[in-house]
Amino acid sequence: MTYDVIIIGAGPGGTAAAVYSARKQLKTLLICKEFGGQSIVSEDIQNWIGTPSISGIALAKAFKDHVAKYADFVTIQEGVWVENIEHTEVGFTVKTNKETFSGRSLLITSGSTRRKLAVPGADTFENKGLTYCASCDGPLFSEQDVVVVGGGNAGFESAAQLLAYCKSVTILQHGDRYKADEITVAKVLAHPNVKGILNTEIVEVKGDKFVTGIVYEDTTTNEKHELPVTGIFVEIGLVPSTDFLGTLVEVDTYRRIKIDPWTQRASLLGVWAAGDCSNIKYHQNNIAAGDAVRAIEDLYLYLKTGK
Repeated sequence: MTYDVIIIGAGPGGTAAAVYSARKQLKTLLICKEFGGQSIVSEDIQNWIGTPSISGIALAKAFKDHVAKYADFVTIQEGVWVENIEHTEVGFTVKTNKETFSGRSLLITSGSTRRKLAVPGADTFENKGLTYCASCDGPLFSEQDVVVVGGGNAGFESAAQLLAYCKSVTILQHGDRYKADEITVAKVLAHPNVKGILNTEIVEVKGDKFVTGIVYEDTTTNEKHELPVTGIFVEIGLVPSTDFLGTLVEVDTYRRIKIDPWTQRASLLGVWAAGDCSNIKYHQNNIAAGDAVRAIEDLYLYLKTGK
C-alpha cells in the first residue's frame, strides 16, 4: 500500500497534521515513538489554547484520541521509529525499526529534545523544580527565586517571561559574554529583579523533595557558590530529531530542516516540515500545530495539482 502522506512524529504538529490530512480524506500514516512531544513531561500546561490547565500525559492522550477518531483515513504506527528514508520515482520509502512503508509525500514533525543539564541532581529533580520550558512552567513559580541556565537568546527570552511571575531571576552564563542579542541583554539585565553572572560552570542541583538550590563554580577563581532557589530553567540548546533523514533534505548548522515559511516545504519536492525540527524562530506547541496545518494545506494542493 502506498500512502498519500506519511507523517513522522506525533507531538502537537504531527497530531494536528494527521487530523487535517484525514479530514481531506488523504490516506495517512502517522509514525511515532509516542504521542505528546516534549510536553509529555510537564505536570501542568497552561498555554494550550482552549485548555486552561492540562498535564502533559493528559494532553498526549487527547492527541491520540483525536487522531483515533479518523481511523478510516489514518493508520497509527506507535512505538516505532524511523531508521532510513529513500527517495523513489513515485515518492518515498520509509524504513522503521519494524517494517517499511511507501508514501507519495512526507511531513516531518519529529520535533527536538532539550539539551540536558548533565550534572549531579539534574535528573533527580527534573520536573521537581528543574524544567526545560519557562512558558509552560513559569506560572508555577510565582513569587519565587529562580535561575535560568544559559545566556543565549532562549535564556534571556525565558528570563523575560519569568519576570511576570517570579520574585527574582538569576541568569548563569558559561562563558565570559552573553550570546543573546545585545539589545535583549541590556533590556533584561536592566530589570531590578534580574541578575546575570558570567563565567559559571554548573556543578550540582540540590534539593530534598524539590529543588532547593544550585551550585556553580566561578571559572575565573575556581570558587564554588550555592544559590538558594526553588526553580531552575535550563536553556542550553535544542537537539533536533532529524538524524534519520541523512542527506535527504537541506538542514542548517544545527541540523534543523530548512523550510520555506510560506509553505513549510523542504528543499526536496514532496517533503514538508513543521515544528521544532524545522528552522523556525519560535518553538511552542501552538506554533507547531499551526505550522503543520499550513503544511498539510500546501501538501494537499501538491498531491492534487502536482505543483
